[in-house]
Amino acid sequence: MRALVTGATGFVGSHLAAELVKRGFEVTCLIRKSSPLEWLEGLDVKFAAGDCCDPASLNDAIKDAEYVFHLAGLTKAKDERDFYRVNAEGTKYLLSACLESDALKKFVLVSSQAAGGPSMEGRPVIEEDPANPVSHYGKSKLMAEEAALASAAKGLPVVIMRPSAVYGPRDRDFFLLFKYIKKGLFPFWGESRYSLIYVDDLSRGLIMAAISPKKDGEIFYLSDSKVYTNTEIASVLGEIFSRKPVMIPIPRFVLPVAAGISGLLKRDSHIVNKDKLTEIGYKDWTCDPSKAGRELGFSAKIKLREGIKWTADWYRIHQWL
Repeated sequence: MRALVTGATGFVGSHLAAELVKRGFEVTCLIRKSSPLEWLEGLDVKFAAGDCCDPASLNDAIKDAEYVFHLAGLTKAKDERDFYRVNAEGTKYLLSACLESDALKKFVLVSSQAAGGPSMEGRPVIEEDPANPVSHYGKSKLMAEEAALASAAKGLPVVIMRPSAVYGPRDRDFFLLFKYIKKGLFPFWGESRYSLIYVDDLSRGLIMAAISPKKDGEIFYLSDSKVYTNTEIASVLGEIFSRKPVMIPIPRFVLPVAAGISGLLKRDSHIVNKDKLTEIGYKDWTCDPSKAGRELGFSAKIKLREGIKWTADWYRIHQWL
């Protein structure tokens, strides 16, 4: 079984590459010249030079792949146009190259709940709900999904996965909350609800979608089936760090100002940005993974408390905390 992974140097991609190797896949990682390889060190993987935004660089990497897992993309950007250039256009280029392949058995597009949007009716969103992305990131991921479905109509075996918020070792976004709670602080801008999934469970779900017979042109949400409030998440973190964090109320109207100042002070894109804060303005980001359970046999194995403990231990060992 030969798999190509784009975005393999990132948080989720590196965990997926490791799980694929563990299961006996021959793994090739599409790598740009600037890609850091630290999370892939020691893995039995091959590297193929290429960039999803450079169509000419894709054909050689794809030609022998039986499974393509497309994770490359931007979750944060200083310029909103970059979301569409990388997440939407880059996906189109990759799909076009895959349409020329005779070896491909499944193209797995790793999208996001952001493409479907927040929960608007007091219940977790499901696949049949109309997509309602509220951020440029979410809109660009929905455009990538639309390109994938158009390719499926042309005969490409495509499956689209929409994970909820992902956490685990190497993640830099949730790390900020870990860091604050360890200091005894809980930034609070109102009660919110979230679906979550530990990165190892997500990797398993992606592989299950790839090897599942048929299911072409389908969309699946993935989460651990639970709904958590931000106060519950902070409470579990507090127990892990033996701290009772002090809630620091932050009015929602202050957040855009903070994002603007933070963006001016930092050169790189980061989690505190206007696009992400647009999403934070919605209180309910929950999804129902029942379809993945019924049709793929997926169920999450990692509970929140153990997942958070493992993640905190990793941060400590690698001196992030």
